[in-house]
Amino acid sequence: MPVYELAAIGAAICWAATGLMVTPPLTRLGPFAFNTYRQSFTALVLAIIVLVGGLWHGASSAQVWPLILSGLIGIFMGDTVLFVAVSRMGPRRAGALFALNAPIAAILGWAVLGEQLSGIGWLGVMLCAGGVGLAVLGRPGASGSHSFEAVRGKIWIGILLGLFAALAQAIGSLIARPVMQQGFDPFTGSLIRVGTAAACLTILSAMPIQQVKPKGRLNLPLFLLLAGSGIVAMAIGMSLMLYALEGGKVGIVSTLSALSPVFILPGLWIITGSRPSATSWAGALIAVIGMALIFLR
Repeated sequence: MPVYELAAIGAAICWAATGLMVTPPLTRLGPFAFNTYRQSFTALVLAIIVLVGGLWHGASSAQVWPLILSGLIGIFMGDTVLFVAVSRMGPRRAGALFALNAPIAAILGWAVLGEQLSGIGWLGVMLCAGGVGLAVLGRPGASGSHSFEAVRGKIWIGILLGLFAALAQAIGSLIARPVMQQGFDPFTGSLIRVGTAAACLTILSAMPIQQVKPKGRLNLPLFLLLAGSGIVAMAIGMSLMLYALEGGKVGIVSTLSALSPVFILPGLWIITGSRPSATSWAGALIAVIGMALIFLR
């Protein structure tokens, strides 16, 4: 049974479930303050899980330092820039660009780690990435008038931000892969990565930089959305992805976990009350075919 691939899909579902939850607090607080609160809360939850479960036992500095670097690049830089892109282009367009981390990770895994994929595996990776791109970059359909589809500022800046976030995510996964391959505990790995991002964001928010200050106050409804998205996306989703990296190849894991924009389409339909376009559904079908090829490779 392809448990590592299923874990990667589970991570994608977690991220899809939270993709629409983050918009209200992200809009109200701003991307930097939102990510600071979210990562700090998630780090606290993960610390409780690791301490109560005694999961830290056996971690060495040779394993911790690469995960710190992975968290610095993949979460602190990647997630923060991704949320800036979401705030400028909405979750659908930003998700399309972020999905490019899949083919980037596959290429880096082949070039740096020497991971080999069959022709069917490469075809599955490309179909997944192309299908995700088509699903979220195609016409928005009847949901185009919703605030989720609004573009704020220059679109080319948002595109560059989304591409940078995808590259950072791919590099973060590449760095974490050798450590997780040793059987390192996924929750402990998530704590190290998320804790690193939370520390960096806290330091950044303490600096006299107006752009990183909260735009609004954090009230209870916003906190519940923020906390829920952090638990589902980071504590559960990120741990599932790190578990998938224990035995799955970087390109395959990144591809399957990048399917979240496809899984988000039904949620977008429910929230906006408008059906996504036929192009989006066609892209989702292509991505599912690519996922099937990966399982059959």
